[in-house]
Amino acid sequence: MTNETRTNSAIARRRRSRYAQPMILLRHGQSEFNLHFSATRRDPGIADPKLTPLGHAQAEDAARQLTHQELRRIVVSPYTRALQTARPIAAALGLPVVIDPIVRERFAYACDIGSPRHDLERDWPEHDFSGVETNWWPAREETESSIVDRAARFRTALAGQSDWAHTLVVSHWGFILSMTGHSVANGQWLRCDPREPAPEHLVWQA
Repeated sequence: MTNETRTNSAIARRRRSRYAQPMILLRHGQSEFNLHFSATRRDPGIADPKLTPLGHAQAEDAARQLTHQELRRIVVSPYTRALQTARPIAAALGLPVVIDPIVRERFAYACDIGSPRHDLERDWPEHDFSGVETNWWPAREETESSIVDRAARFRTALAGQSDWAHTLVVSHWGFILSMTGHSVANGQWLRCDPREPAPEHLVWQA
């Protein structure tokens, strides 16, 4: 390889790095809560709901879509609906998942009551929950400013890591809204550059 070839190759690598696609935020598939709440607009009182058959199908579809996105890391909320959504994606990509409560949903409904760490460890032995507190969700409704602050802290931490552009975050409507200003449907994903300013105006209506 000549010096000119090496130089051109290095320039190409820098360009690819500079213009790498931003990280991906994926909202979990349809949950039992989503199914009932969308029909009645009433809280059905389902704590830590599982995915519906449609939700599982949405997760499988997301796995197919994300196969060629050059992902190296998957960060997942501890809620069951997020863990179930991440399962086929992690299997398709051959990647472990990092469980991080910072990307959880804003605590506002019964569905935002999580499962204690010992239950998660029993049901998901393939994952490491050592960094998760026993009861990792709030005891009362979370304010808008609280979830916005969480999103800001996550944005800052991720921007400081070299592989942020190759990260998939499996999260929730409220957290993704706080990160991007966009409302996404179940199973929908979008890209986010953590180096860009946070959204200035958020509409808290699902």
